[in-house]
Amino acid sequence: MPIYNAPVKDMQFILHDVLNVSTSDIPGYDELDADFTNAVLEEAGKLTSEVLAPLNVVGDHEGCRLENGVVYTPTGFKDAFEQVKEGGWTGLDMPEQYGGQNMPYVIGTAVGEMFSSANQAFTMYQGLTHGAAAAILAHGSDEQKDTYLPKMVSCEWTGTMNLTEPHCGTDLGLMRTKAEPAGDGTFKISGQKIFISSGDHDMADNIVHLVLAKIPGGPDGIKGVSLFIVPKFLVKEDGSLGERNGVSVGNIEHKMGIHGNSTCVMNYDEATGYLLGEENKGMRAMFTMMNEARLGVGMQGLAQAEAAYQNAVEYAKDRLQGRDVTGAKNPDGPADPLIVHPDIRRSLMDQKSFVEGARAFILWGATLIDEAHRKGDKDADGLVGLLTPVIKGFLTDEGYDMTVQAQQVYGGHGYIEEHGMSQFTRDARIAMIYEGANGVQALDLVGRKLAQDGGKHVMAFFEMVKTFCKENGDDAAMKDFVDPLKKASKDLQAAGMFFMQNGMKNPNAALAGSTDFMHLFGHVCLGLMWARIAKAATSQLAAGTSDVAFYETKLATARYYMARRLPATGMHLARIESGAEPVMALAAEAF
Repeated sequence: MPIYNAPVKDMQFILHDVLNVSTSDIPGYDELDADFTNAVLEEAGKLTSEVLAPLNVVGDHEGCRLENGVVYTPTGFKDAFEQVKEGGWTGLDMPEQYGGQNMPYVIGTAVGEMFSSANQAFTMYQGLTHGAAAAILAHGSDEQKDTYLPKMVSCEWTGTMNLTEPHCGTDLGLMRTKAEPAGDGTFKISGQKIFISSGDHDMADNIVHLVLAKIPGGPDGIKGVSLFIVPKFLVKEDGSLGERNGVSVGNIEHKMGIHGNSTCVMNYDEATGYLLGEENKGMRAMFTMMNEARLGVGMQGLAQAEAAYQNAVEYAKDRLQGRDVTGAKNPDGPADPLIVHPDIRRSLMDQKSFVEGARAFILWGATLIDEAHRKGDKDADGLVGLLTPVIKGFLTDEGYDMTVQAQQVYGGHGYIEEHGMSQFTRDARIAMIYEGANGVQALDLVGRKLAQDGGKHVMAFFEMVKTFCKENGDDAAMKDFVDPLKKASKDLQAAGMFFMQNGMKNPNAALAGSTDFMHLFGHVCLGLMWARIAKAATSQLAAGTSDVAFYETKLATARYYMARRLPATGMHLARIESGAEPVMALAAEAF
């Protein structure tokens, strides 16, 4: 069975050596001293490695089942969910007013990575509930908050988001689900939604669905979409559960991965719904949930890569195969371990440099969210908005690739289910698709986010990189990191300039390069993270740390990323500058 050990030490390094959270002026961060964060992360690590990780294979093999209209989760899930609820993990960063612990989002993010690495399908039940609760918190009335949030924060009730319909995915303006006013302030919701993660299950007393629907007579397209709270069981005035609402499970989807999560077809037959936010402003309310979910999905890419990498390292150290070309490293055995071979090292270094750089990127993004929410910093909000499609798209594309590389280390055994490596690959694959497929993320980045607020936020990012390079450019110890970062940033700026010069007269010139731009941007972000990591490691070594090996390993890994991964920005720039012609050359009928 695959192993998982929570990377507490690395998280502590990122939080305290790189991000310096305890000295930040963000409200609540003064409580994040190293002892406190270590205690939280150690407890989360124990739960994830001892309880959730062993159920990962169980969930994959058993899946969920629908019997007589009831969805049953895999063996052990219900008991594990009770342990998660009892530990207060579901409301870690939610307001105390509704039963949460009000910790900063950055701590919830670190813990969330552990949960997703240990068991992604299981963690989605609470993850989607968190997102639905966040939408109600941001847009609900006081009565709605008081009715739903205490039970959702504790996960006594769970939540979902219902967007997709059989005939429309990304183009939600085509949706057919209707919301007919009932005359008493409620609405009758009718229609069908598909691909609804955690749509129904046996682990909560109630499920609170957030459903996008159109009120008759409203504007056409996406402007006529509203958001509704549609509980599985209606809630009485005293907070107790009443009669079953007109919502049912039509089917459980049979999927490539995340088998332990109940992905459902949901049927709404004049179900009672309550407007969340304003009429015809449903997408604004839903995006509160979707943006959080996109960051969470980016984290899933990292999380699956981390779990797969841990197992690949163990296998590479144990599996004897061939001899080291420079001389036997295991002379008393029949062969040397896989890890002696340069191509295996390359693969493991690809994985290691990705997961550790991505972890820093995700946690930095979480601090920006805290800065935006806890300080009301609009610049931080704009920057994290710019980075959201990069976090979601780049980290899930790369994360999936890293699970494939980890599987490859196993050779033929990676293709055999008993070793468990294929599950990481299969579970990671969905992250590239849901919460907005990665091609859509790239279009959002190039088509909307770059020009937002007059390009203010992308210029702020460039200035951030420029300032770091300038401040550290004269430090000989930082040359290996500053010079490659500077070059990569210039590639990113050149790509942005190409879009500016060509995008207006030929929009396809920009859109044809959108995925390359997203990856180029992602590499620059990880380059910046590795440069910051290198600076922190260098400082610790200069201060005479007792853990020399840890920090020297960080520097070696940073050099690897700069030398072997970051030069990909040049390739992506060349593709972007080739314009739309190679992409659009064929007529549709020629395919």
